[in-house]
Amino acid sequence: MLVSVVMKVLNEEDRISDALDSLVVQEGPLEIIVVDGGSTDNTQKTVISYQERYPFIRLLVAGSSRGDSLNYGLAASRGEVIALTDADCIANPYWLTEIRRSIAEGHNIVTGCTINIGLKAWEELDRVELYNKGFDCSWPGCNIAYRREVFETVGGVDPWFITAEDIDFNIRATDAGFSIHYNPKMIIYNRTRDTVYGFINQAFWNGAGRKQLTMKHGKLWQNYDPINMFRNQKMSFWAIVRLSFASLGYIGFKFFGKRRGEEQDYQIKPVSSREG
Repeated sequence: MLVSVVMKVLNEEDRISDALDSLVVQEGPLEIIVVDGGSTDNTQKTVISYQERYPFIRLLVAGSSRGDSLNYGLAASRGEVIALTDADCIANPYWLTEIRRSIAEGHNIVTGCTINIGLKAWEELDRVELYNKGFDCSWPGCNIAYRREVFETVGGVDPWFITAEDIDFNIRATDAGFSIHYNPKMIIYNRTRDTVYGFINQAFWNGAGRKQLTMKHGKLWQNYDPINMFRNQKMSFWAIVRLSFASLGYIGFKFFGKRRGEEQDYQIKPVSSREG
């Protein structure tokens, strides 16, 4: 079972080697497709050095939105299964083994255990879960895999999204009747941001992405589980900081963000297998 690992990157020269080192040792057959969004550092040079040593690595350059870059990689993939991760992540050596096991059991979408590593206070921050059709659609997009038929049915990622394009896709997939299976042995280590600016910038744009979800799908408050969320969340100083900047991003996009269709046709195109 060929697995295509698709990873979109931008200016990740300090981290891309660790990510690729963790992927090249995975159980094959596999292909690794790195889609660079126009890096201005040595990211492309580093990937090319790996490409020269490992024929199953391909570097593609698609300098556009996150969604466009990801769709470019999806369209170029050849695997029966498509796995997504990020350049700031490190895969457990058995990551693809566990993906294959869950797919072989009949699951179409499988996600796993994402362990944050970095500043301890940031490691302990929980996700804000968002449910649709009984499934948590907010599992991190850096640790999820799909049978190709999911993309062929649902289409690609919506390029309108600044962030939360993965949540939007999972909402559309579950609306289409697909289910999301959790495998705790499918492990990815995800680096937290390494500066305060990076932390608050991520929180701000994640908040903007949540607003985009409501603009596309309507009111989603009933899809959250607020009692469980506040029971499990540790209201630490950094949790409050994250919530504050996420709220700013949410409100800011409401008043200043581009609506779908403004300046660009945000077309969601089908994704099918490509030979060669």
